[in-house]
Amino acid sequence: MISISSQFDSGNIQCVSAENTDDIQLEIRRDNESEFFQWFHFRANGVKDTKCRYRILNAAQAAYVDGWSGYQAVASYDRNIWFRVDTSYENGELIIEHTAQQDSLYFAYFAPYSMERHADFIAELASYPNVSLNILGQTIDGQDLDQLVIGEPADGKKKIWVHGRQHPGETQASWWAEGFLYRLLDETDALSKSLLEKAVFYVTPNMNPDGSKRGHLRTNAVGANLNREWLNPTMERSPEVFVMTEAMKKIGVDLCFDVHGDEGLPYNFIAGAEGTKSWSPRLAGLQSTFMQHLQTVNPDFQTVKGYPIDEPNTADMTICTNFMSETYDALSMTLEMPFKDTIESPDQEQGWSPERCQNLGASCIDAIAAVIDDL
Repeated sequence: MISISSQFDSGNIQCVSAENTDDIQLEIRRDNESEFFQWFHFRANGVKDTKCRYRILNAAQAAYVDGWSGYQAVASYDRNIWFRVDTSYENGELIIEHTAQQDSLYFAYFAPYSMERHADFIAELASYPNVSLNILGQTIDGQDLDQLVIGEPADGKKKIWVHGRQHPGETQASWWAEGFLYRLLDETDALSKSLLEKAVFYVTPNMNPDGSKRGHLRTNAVGANLNREWLNPTMERSPEVFVMTEAMKKIGVDLCFDVHGDEGLPYNFIAGAEGTKSWSPRLAGLQSTFMQHLQTVNPDFQTVKGYPIDEPNTADMTICTNFMSETYDALSMTLEMPFKDTIESPDQEQGWSPERCQNLGASCIDAIAAVIDDL
């Protein structure tokens, strides 16, 4: 007998009907106190050697419907290796068709990154001699907001802030953080060692633990989109942003790097703060240098496709990148990675994957090194 379950970390699906293997009907739950939904993560049981057709009935009401075009869901037997499966968007429904080789198979919007893996990662890195663990505060659900401080603070050192998962369904950011931090802490990597002589890194791999655990796409426990809370965060609605901005006021900021995933565009790209009042030739030059170096060391990144650039003085100041640029006159950027595969460098088996996120994270060390002296 086939069954569908999602009562686990980051699980999200409602089973409408699983009586017929060629017509398993599902719906994605909305984020709590929000209209956003698109992230799904569920387990199909009793499916070995059975051709199954999974229909996500409410796909047409998802937050980013254009994201379904050209998209393929991921699946895994062991929750370590995730591969793409046949997926189509037809008549307002997302349809996944697959014949499993084992009794149980997990499906997800992108490779999940559990809070348990996050806890293991934080615990491991906190044991490094040049790393200190700073608990910025607690979330609405009472989870710790973990920040890793890497390097010894000293006069003249640059202050670099890196964070991801403001939008919890964008698990690419957590995978990216692994590649970034493992390279930054590699004592045999001469470039990383030189960076730590010049800068201190304040890294928060997951800014939205509540949304991550609840299986949300875009919001925290009470429906706040954290990347629209930077101008006026509150402890009641967006404590994750509030405690981070308070820490930034005390320490200062020379570079802010905010890591995300984009549902619709099949590219890796940077979104900058061109629409802010304080945008200047200096910041434009720094951003251009960063992007050029990143593209050189990792061709999975490109500089042609991305979001439309804001007109001068039109930036939404509730967004992290804009707020940070305006407040600190700092180089502030958003990195976007795809849920789909990259058009120019596809991988037929896995598409854009955790491993490629990690590689891009490691490559960002080179790009930061290219601008560090001019921040």
